[in-house]
Amino acid sequence: MNQAPIRQIVIIGGGTAGWMAAALLSRALGDTAKIQLIESDEIGTVGVGESTIPSIRLINSFLGLDENELLRAVQGTVKLGIQFNDWHRLGDSYLHAFGDIGLALGLLPFHHYWLRSRHQDPAAPDLWAYSLNAQAIAAHRFAPMERVGGTALDGLRYAYHLDAGLYARHLRKHAAAGVERTEGKVVKVNLRAHDGFVESVQLESGQVVAGELFIDCSGFRGLLIEGALETGYEDWRHWLPCDRAMVAPSTRVEPLRPFTQANARPAGWQWRIPLQHRSGNGHVYCSRFMSDDEAANLLLQHIEGDVLEQPRLLRFTGGMRKRTWNRNCVALGLAAGFMEPLESTSIHLVQSGVNRLLGLFPDGNFDPALTDEYNRQTRFEYERIRDFLILHYRATERRDTPFWRHCAELPVPEPLQRKLDLFQAGGRIVRDADELFAENAWLQVMLGQGMVPAGHHPLADALPQAQLDEFLSHIRTLLDRAVGGMPGHAQFIARHCAASGTVAAA
Repeated sequence: MNQAPIRQIVIIGGGTAGWMAAALLSRALGDTAKIQLIESDEIGTVGVGESTIPSIRLINSFLGLDENELLRAVQGTVKLGIQFNDWHRLGDSYLHAFGDIGLALGLLPFHHYWLRSRHQDPAAPDLWAYSLNAQAIAAHRFAPMERVGGTALDGLRYAYHLDAGLYARHLRKHAAAGVERTEGKVVKVNLRAHDGFVESVQLESGQVVAGELFIDCSGFRGLLIEGALETGYEDWRHWLPCDRAMVAPSTRVEPLRPFTQANARPAGWQWRIPLQHRSGNGHVYCSRFMSDDEAANLLLQHIEGDVLEQPRLLRFTGGMRKRTWNRNCVALGLAAGFMEPLESTSIHLVQSGVNRLLGLFPDGNFDPALTDEYNRQTRFEYERIRDFLILHYRATERRDTPFWRHCAELPVPEPLQRKLDLFQAGGRIVRDADELFAENAWLQVMLGQGMVPAGHHPLADALPQAQLDEFLSHIRTLLDRAVGGMPGHAQFIARHCAASGTVAAA
């Protein structure tokens, strides 16, 4: 039984991280704790986390948000996956589509039966012919679908493209009843003399705000976690060399794609994110191989539509804090760490950080066992996401620029090397505990980046050839019918969740 329950929580910083933390904590804790969020309208936010993964839909359910209302509020569109262009070789393209691929049969995952068919006939349909999400992406179609008819095939799994600033505003509106917002800049952090815990923060106005649990959402600077507590930061640039991004919005273009694009460039990659009112664009690059001016010009050369603002530079160091929970301070968002948005994990890491905090919520004694477990779980999640991102750079045949030749020689962490060896030996994919990316995600990226297993699981050969052919053909038929019955993505948005002032689909 808690002897000293937490009564006062102070969140430093707004933006997506701050207001997501405020909304989730307020909903979970009710009136058992007072939540105070301190932010300044004079301090901007990075605001480029515009592409998400399906776990964001869990927030809707927990907070009681209406999905169509949310999409209208954030100028949102639907995301079914990510298209990767020029990553394996120039001219190549593949998908990381959300959701299941095919259907497991007996004891084996589907992809072993598909591998058997491709080994027999290299011209047989590719893996994505068995993905509902991939087929919907190809047709630019979407409709919510839990299952494919009355079959065992799962329906579409999807996330959102959204305006990060509008999303923070929507969460702020939803959390308003249970959160006290204070406008101001923090100019001083006061630590307790006897244990170094954060006792209070002082604002530019002179106001002092005390608390028991502090949530640092102050961005890259880490005002509490680093500025006051000097926690330390692990630099991962020897694995993930990109350290800068140029970002610029542009006008909406047609068709309104239900997917994010990640297009490889000479010293990095460029994102395209379709929103209802505009497109989000960014060029992530390594400053060792490209100047800022070159990066900005390259971004502008490849933007679709008209540029709305000149490119804005963001500097970052990929990595994470040595401890994301230190004493009575928990860091979220950019204050906790940063990995480039290649797989759209930024908002998810805020969400999982809050969920982890709620699961290990302390009392006023702050038992070190809770803190240590939080940090262990957080490190595991960050490191496995890191490994997934490294895969995109390391498994490439590109040698056409100094950057890509450098990527081909990147060191490989031992857990990633183990996954690569298992897959190349016979198509096995082992998911470590509850790491974020599931087997189908690893499968698509490894195949898309040109990795071909030497074989498939021997049990897949037990299925008679006629039954295998019928099994594969039947799945393709069911997916074709399902996609054929969906409206266009733009039509769905216009019909169900169009934001005020946006152009309706024909």
